[in-house]
Amino acid sequence: MKNPLLQDFHTPPFEQIKNHDYLPAIKEAIAIAKSEIDSISNNIDEPTFKNTIEALEFSGKQLNKITSIFFNLNSAETNDELQQIAQEISPLLSEFKNDITLNEDLFRKVKVVYGKEIDILKGEAKRLLERNYKSFTRNGALLNEDGKEKLREIDKQLSQKTLQFGQNSLADTNSFEMLLTDKEDLKGLPEGAIEAAEQLAKNKELKGWLITLDYPSYIPFMKYAENRELRKKLSLAFGAKGFQQNENNNEQLIKDIVRLRYDRAQLLGYDTHAYFTLEERMAKSPESVSDFLTNLLEKALPFAKKEFEELESYAKQLDGIDRLEKWDGTYYSEKLKQERFNFDDEVLKPYFKLENVLQGAFTVANKLFDLTFTENIEVQKYHKDVVVYDVKDTDGNYVSLFYADFFPREGKRAGAWMTSYKSQKIENRVNERPQVSIVCNFTKPTETKPSLLTFNEVTTLFHEFGHALHGMLANTTYPSMSGTSVFWDFVELPSQIMENWCFEKEALELFAKHYKTNEVIPMVYVEKIKAAATFQEGMATVRQISFGMLDMAWHGGIPQSEISEVSVKEFEKTAFSKTQLFPDIAENCMSTAFGHIFQGGYSSGYYSYKWAEVLDADAFAYFKELGIFNKEIAKKFKDTVLSQGGTKDPMELYVSFRGGQPTNEALLERSGLK
Repeated sequence: MKNPLLQDFHTPPFEQIKNHDYLPAIKEAIAIAKSEIDSISNNIDEPTFKNTIEALEFSGKQLNKITSIFFNLNSAETNDELQQIAQEISPLLSEFKNDITLNEDLFRKVKVVYGKEIDILKGEAKRLLERNYKSFTRNGALLNEDGKEKLREIDKQLSQKTLQFGQNSLADTNSFEMLLTDKEDLKGLPEGAIEAAEQLAKNKELKGWLITLDYPSYIPFMKYAENRELRKKLSLAFGAKGFQQNENNNEQLIKDIVRLRYDRAQLLGYDTHAYFTLEERMAKSPESVSDFLTNLLEKALPFAKKEFEELESYAKQLDGIDRLEKWDGTYYSEKLKQERFNFDDEVLKPYFKLENVLQGAFTVANKLFDLTFTENIEVQKYHKDVVVYDVKDTDGNYVSLFYADFFPREGKRAGAWMTSYKSQKIENRVNERPQVSIVCNFTKPTETKPSLLTFNEVTTLFHEFGHALHGMLANTTYPSMSGTSVFWDFVELPSQIMENWCFEKEALELFAKHYKTNEVIPMVYVEKIKAAATFQEGMATVRQISFGMLDMAWHGGIPQSEISEVSVKEFEKTAFSKTQLFPDIAENCMSTAFGHIFQGGYSSGYYSYKWAEVLDADAFAYFKELGIFNKEIAKKFKDTVLSQGGTKDPMELYVSFRGGQPTNEALLERSGLK
């Protein structure tokens, strides 16, 4: 049978693909892409933007299609065989990437075009040329042969080690199960969480109630379970991922990854990995990131300390807890919030049926950007839980294909993310539209209830949907600048701004309806959602700042000569010293499961979440001034931000939308930190 990945396909042929298809398909696609690169570098014609830069931009299409399928499935629907294949594929792709950036003949042509045309070209074409030239120089084109060989070896090792980090974390997540057989141990848990735990046990042919480290199981137990010892057991397991003395331990991998990133930066002429990374960010330098986080910490820490003291006092008064531990935080925070606002997240869940919330996101997108979403049952899916939609504008023009995958399973990594199977681009005068996907881990339906979301899950869905809109509404010529292909500290603006609609009465009334009675969410609940939005915001802000500081410490602060001797745990404790509220837990380590920076793309970039909050609060204030569904403002946001991708400097895009640079005033006011 022919390899389905090597055939011409419009959408991924998930149902035809077998695991053994990937490696030969990728090898063949690499060979095809190399041939395309050779044609460019061996072209005897005078190098031009069209025959060099554009030709390079549109090369490797088949390889991009295949690898997008493979790596997306390796996150959303993986297994041992797929993970082994990933270990074989990653070095091949790393080598191919280096074959391009270290190709002297190719770089010579790029340099000629840069010298001749950089002052002639305008707009997107000029930016593509600038980015191409910079990509070569930032990734080894100016190195001698010895340096190039060192870079190849570093990149090969990094591709394998970052992949292994994620596999280890997933393995530890999947290996832990807490089976409860005494119903008394479930005391405090909502009915829905109990039913879900019973269903999990049934799925594994077990009797009782099964609790796992997947968020829909873990979070309700930590928030509501009265049994403190069981909360402790679960919390310790969650915090020990990658930190146990087993084959999944990530401590040495962290040190290897940090050292390799440092060595790579030094080889390329940068002091640290942070300097290398931040050169291509809005922040520009580690110093500006440090200043940003420090200034925000100064504002938030007094609030956080006061909130923590209040929580400690509350737990002592309620249950005689003398020392508030990490496994107590969520539990007593929820109780205090219920008492203060007469407000329980569980009361909200019946109003947030998953299908209604998704339809609400669609309705918001329709009111803002004139988009319609219609389920497509013809397109192949990689799992039965996935739902696919055709996205069109109100004139019937095709905009995008949209995949949604919402429920946890063994082969799916934790968290939530947006991804793409095909980027938007204009080639041969045809505007090829994108194929985007959001992947989440929400509570599955049970035998008696549909999937009912917590309010936090509602904002998560809107967050990822914001990323998806960024991909869907892309309207650029070149795929490398399309959609979410922007600076990492700008990419969270479209996602985080969408969360704001979840707090607005006018938006909530569109979709927050009781799953049994269809009653619109009562106004009193809407007011409580808004009132509770800043509850313990100081603690939440300090927590996010601490993650950003840990990231910067690993990639910008550690003397690399000491990395082999450093204790991952002790290093982390030092990095957290300015932000620590809860007592440290010796058995736990954050770094060993910090997939964002050791597997994902956020190394030296985790600060981006808070950075983008400044942008999104400032941007949404503009909507609030003129109406949250104001068509003119929405069109302006679409035209200046969502559709533009990375075609311009992000600050230029933001100023085009807002009329000026952002300030943190709107964020501090929204967070109650003024």
